[in-house]
Amino acid sequence: MKKQDKKLLAFIFVLAAFLRVLTLVAAYTGLKTLPFKHSFPYVDAVLEKYGSPLFWSWANFDGVHYLMIAREGYIFGLTQAFFPLFILLVRFSGKIVKNPLAAGLLLNHLFFAVNLYVFYKLIRLDFKKEVGLWTLIFLSFFPTSFFFLSLYTESLFLLLVFSSFYLWRKKRHFMAGLVGALASATRITGIFLVPAFLHEARKSEKSQISKYLSAFLPSIGLLGYMWYLKSRFGDPFLFAHVQEGFGGGRQTDKLILLYQVFWRYFKMVLTVERNNPLYFTVWLETGSTALFLALLFFAYFKKVRKSYLIFAGLAYFLPTLTGTFSSMPRYVLGLFPGFIALALIEKRAFRLAWLALSLFLLFVCTAMFTRGYWVA
Repeated sequence: MKKQDKKLLAFIFVLAAFLRVLTLVAAYTGLKTLPFKHSFPYVDAVLEKYGSPLFWSWANFDGVHYLMIAREGYIFGLTQAFFPLFILLVRFSGKIVKNPLAAGLLLNHLFFAVNLYVFYKLIRLDFKKEVGLWTLIFLSFFPTSFFFLSLYTESLFLLLVFSSFYLWRKKRHFMAGLVGALASATRITGIFLVPAFLHEARKSEKSQISKYLSAFLPSIGLLGYMWYLKSRFGDPFLFAHVQEGFGGGRQTDKLILLYQVFWRYFKMVLTVERNNPLYFTVWLETGSTALFLALLFFAYFKKVRKSYLIFAGLAYFLPTLTGTFSSMPRYVLGLFPGFIALALIEKRAFRLAWLALSLFLLFVCTAMFTRGYWVA
């Protein structure tokens, strides 16, 4: 192994270890200071059998759905919103270690470390070393980065996206398409690798039919899941149609424009009581959405690769079309050009100030999430 790779792996290990320690301290602080918000009945039925809340709280909210589907299949209401690849991995690995929650968390710790490595390699194709390292720092300590180490799909999904783009950049187009298919079997936004790759194929000097065919391969994961939903439940778009059942003001029967959603959140800022935990969440959702809109524009002017921006831009707008910014503080973790844009702001004072703010919010958000308060 090259000396550079050894240093990079050591750096990634420090990032991952620090994130794990910080979030555990935050969870313990929350356990001692915040009453548990028993918003849903799943704690008694599913999670508490796993022992300490310092363990099972990393499967709060969506995590419990992954556990239930891994154990029982898609037999509960609303579960069709969750795409199958991560669930299958939790099911099979859970049979090996006899504990699906532990298996899923171990997988995500591994996925997180590997995706930092692949992400760095991807960044270095276009930018210098300093930008790559700071991008990893900003991604690792974003206010909602605890999701990478929780029972969620963020770590797996980003690993597949980064790997797919990296393979394409290395001219291994067919493999890039196949990995992209796994991404769209993990989250719906994986389908946006298709237009990103089509742009890459179009701009290349020697456009070949094989490149265009490879560019469409990421659609296989989504189409396969739609075929399953059609065969099993009679509705290939059931993953979208069940979204309204989760609340949060999400609508799937019509498209709502971005400015309308911002206006709705502006009114919420004025009307929600400030002593209500929801007030913090409203600001977090509004702030993260506005921030990444600005960062994606900044990334465009900084000439971040257009295919990355096509992927991220579509992934940004899709959830907002349902009329809410609910979950956006988590969804923006996948908008990786935004983190590159942050790293391209080379003023040391800005970097340190942003990092300090992120670490503070990460601590607060982790404590709230592990105690049952909605963050994203």
